[in-house]
Amino acid sequence: MSDGRMIFERERQDMANIIKVIFQRKNTNVAGGNFSFKTTDENGKEYIIMTPTMMSEAYLGEVSPAQVLVVEPHTRRIIDGVGSLTREINMHEAVYDANPEIKAVLHAHAPNAMFWATTGLPMPNLTEATQKVGPVPVMDFEPNCSEELAALTSGYIKMNNLPLPHMLLLDSHGVLINAKGATGSEAIHKALQILDTAEWNAEIAYKQAVFQALGITDGFYSKEKKVGTLEELKNKVSIYNKAKIAAGGD
Repeated sequence: MSDGRMIFERERQDMANIIKVIFQRKNTNVAGGNFSFKTTDENGKEYIIMTPTMMSEAYLGEVSPAQVLVVEPHTRRIIDGVGSLTREINMHEAVYDANPEIKAVLHAHAPNAMFWATTGLPMPNLTEATQKVGPVPVMDFEPNCSEELAALTSGYIKMNNLPLPHMLLLDSHGVLINAKGATGSEAIHKALQILDTAEWNAEIAYKQAVFQALGITDGFYSKEKKVGTLEELKNKVSIYNKAKIAAGGD
């Protein structure tokens, strides 16, 4: 740029900050995960702001704005940024193509949510903060970075016409959170909020399951209402609070 600034400097600084927060909160591990959001230039041309591959192993989770990639969709050409493109770009592109309203894709290896992902069971969604996400299903297993995983997740989104935001568990792998917003930056912040609150929900759901197994309670509870049982969970029924969400927030 003529003023000496990086292309999409503000957006890349934002992504660098988000990477730091996710690692500080231990919402992903050394395998990293990958995060992206859409943006446009002054001519309306669309680009993807995306984390580089090996951001945890090579960069120890300390990624500078200059290392955040600016990617041309579908050609996968790196317009700017230091580093290489993650192989998980196929899943990000497939998800964006599945619903044009999706402005951010966040894939992480959050420990409590990964517990549910390894069980092959949908995660009960019980807290007020995560109610807007709705059901949290688990996908069948497909290897990470594979075209099969990209097809599985994007196909599920299209087939079920999933409302936004939503969260999917990737069997034995991690979580996938997709969000919309007025801008890609707004959407990735919404996805970050869901990642953080879903981790609390994952632990709460686990503990409620333990209480049921011990005979202390007779079901999963959310906002004073019984929303499901352990037997339903064993049968892979999605358990979540279907009540109308009240307006407002913290």
